[in-house]
Amino acid sequence: MKVENRVKPNKEQIKGFFEGEDNSAIHMINLLKFKDKAVYEDGRETSLTGKEAYTIYSNEVKEHLRKVGGKAIFWSEVTRLMLGDVEELWDVVGIAMYPNKNAMMTM
Repeated sequence: MKVENRVKPNKEQIKGFFEGEDNSAIHMINLLKFKDKAVYEDGRETSLTGKEAYTIYSNEVKEHLRKVGGKAIFWSEVTRLMLGDVEELWDVVGIAMYPNKNAMMTM
């Protein structure tokens, strides 16, 4: 299995997101792998690890989720794989709930 991490969806994924009804809750799974040192798009220097930087970010996101009626459902470090084989484990898995597509897009 080939896995390519992305921060933004492609055109086909966006199109698929808007198909169908808009009344169901969305549960988004986040599979996270952190860099040893945080890297920011604007090039700012930091002494934070990727995990430390993401913790700051995720604390902010929780408030934004609350404002649109969503919430963080689950968050856990990944320590081992029970079944199967992978080259490298993710560091953290998290699940966020949005009440519907509109709430997700508003956020």
